[in-house]
Amino acid sequence: MTNHPSAAPGGGPSIRYQPDETPPPRLSVGVGLQLAALNIAAVMLIPMVVMRAAGVSDAHLSWAVLASVVVCGATTVLQAFRAGRLGAGHVMVMGTSGAFIPAAIAALASGGASLLATLVVVSAAVPLALSWRLALFQRILTPAVSGTVIMLIPVTVMPFVSSLLAAGDGLAAGGAPLSFLVTLVCIAGLTLKATGSLRTWAPVIGVVIGSVVGGFHGLYDVDRVASAPWIDLPQVRAPGLGFDFGPAFWTLLPSFLLVAVIAAVRTMSSAIAVQRVSWRRRDRAIDFRAVQGAVAVDGVGNLLAGVAGTVPGSATTTSVPLTQLTGVAARAVGIVAGSTFVLLAFLPKAFAVILAMPDPVFAGYLTVLLAMLFAIGMKMVLQDGPGHREGMVVGIAFLAGVSCQFGLIFPEHLSQFAGGLLENGMNAGGLVAIVMTLFLRFAGPRPRRLEAPFDPSEPTKIRGFLDDFSSRSGWGGEMADRLAAATEEAMLTLGEDAAARRRRLSLTARREGDGAVLELFVAPGGANLQDREALLGDPEDQAVDDRPPAAHEVSLRLLRHLASSIRHRQYHDRDILTVRVEAPGGGRRQAT
Repeated sequence: MTNHPSAAPGGGPSIRYQPDETPPPRLSVGVGLQLAALNIAAVMLIPMVVMRAAGVSDAHLSWAVLASVVVCGATTVLQAFRAGRLGAGHVMVMGTSGAFIPAAIAALASGGASLLATLVVVSAAVPLALSWRLALFQRILTPAVSGTVIMLIPVTVMPFVSSLLAAGDGLAAGGAPLSFLVTLVCIAGLTLKATGSLRTWAPVIGVVIGSVVGGFHGLYDVDRVASAPWIDLPQVRAPGLGFDFGPAFWTLLPSFLLVAVIAAVRTMSSAIAVQRVSWRRRDRAIDFRAVQGAVAVDGVGNLLAGVAGTVPGSATTTSVPLTQLTGVAARAVGIVAGSTFVLLAFLPKAFAVILAMPDPVFAGYLTVLLAMLFAIGMKMVLQDGPGHREGMVVGIAFLAGVSCQFGLIFPEHLSQFAGGLLENGMNAGGLVAIVMTLFLRFAGPRPRRLEAPFDPSEPTKIRGFLDDFSSRSGWGGEMADRLAAATEEAMLTLGEDAAARRRRLSLTARREGDGAVLELFVAPGGANLQDREALLGDPEDQAVDDRPPAAHEVSLRLLRHLASSIRHRQYHDRDILTVRVEAPGGGRRQAT
């Protein structure tokens, strides 16, 4: 029988149903429909903005929106499952990604829908590769790099907003700017001042009110809604892939690859955020294997979007506030929400209501979306408290992106370099951020590294390595003893079975402030040590019965005593245990 506490640890809202539990069907359907209603507008609006800005035909616009809804619905259902390396096993709504707006518009303008389809299919390899070897890429895909690229998206997209506003010039005087301003003010005002569910519905409310104002000025296409049937089978209009690989393909490919990386990073962040609110134990360690599964679904979704010729997407965090509000994090909610998206593909009347909205209304929505993207980029940059080096990377990369986008730096040379690759501000700024981050990584002090068999019973080689590291770092034998004891207990805790002892160990050591940071890289093991450490309670706690603690529990208690912090990240292909040990006389225990 499942116990449902009235409140989560730390005073937060209670979780009534965790991802691995089954709520009553009525509750699953009710919460799933709410989640679908909150997200359907955003899923449809981004491909509509892209297609209208690029000036595609109405037939392809309708197909692109329908395909986006179906792909997002199918991948939302897929995220709810956990099949091997595919799926997060949590409620994660997949949506179209605003990060792809500038690249998608440029592709449609340069080579049409077939070029967009080809570039999206190729870029789908990025999240698939990241999901396969996520542990290797996290040192390069820093918050500074990801945040800088996201902040440059509005810089690249804003010129297209004016083209949407110009679409209303020949219609009723004043209608276009009025509907634009009403949409913008409504969405921004509700986002700033509203609370709870009203704030969540701000984009939908703003778009509806703006469309009503546009309708009074003859901007809303009423005939399109009236002529659409209520129920019908969708007509497939996939543009097919283009294989000419001309200059336009090679010029735009870096943009798509770069944005695919950023979208994958957004999916990683969403997967972590969803895990933090989906379990009753709020101190539960993040399962990075679930994060890998979420990114893998991201790749599958992008592949499907490319074949369909529409805008690719990434995971959203819109399920987080709803989970906090309802306390229902069961996977059935994600299945219902995704299935609802797919069912909407058979309701042309509902699609026509959205497709008939005026272009100035979309311009207002897009302006708020770009402002929010810029704010998200800033949060990503600031989330780890960047130092002066990271600040320099962000500042130079952002200025380089803005300058290249508006032709302020040697425009005559940039237009000739790599087919005009650096004329795109997002390409230029992202490339500068990545190059500077790699320079900092390789120019900084190199950590000491040791490769050895994973055998806690033969610590001689490891002890020699740690003695040498301690001596080079200016510490004495006492610190070397601490490091050796912490490493031994960590290995004993990780290697509880005979199979574990056949694994290989990669041990790195580096000095950080007044202490040392050890990282143990081994093949996947069992339970997460952070979770097991949390269950131990305080080190001073005594057992309440007469049974002696298990050997691995003794090792974990000793490790907790020796280390100031312990972080255990579990991936499909490896475990990474990071242990910080303070030098004698320096530092106190930090929270893990």
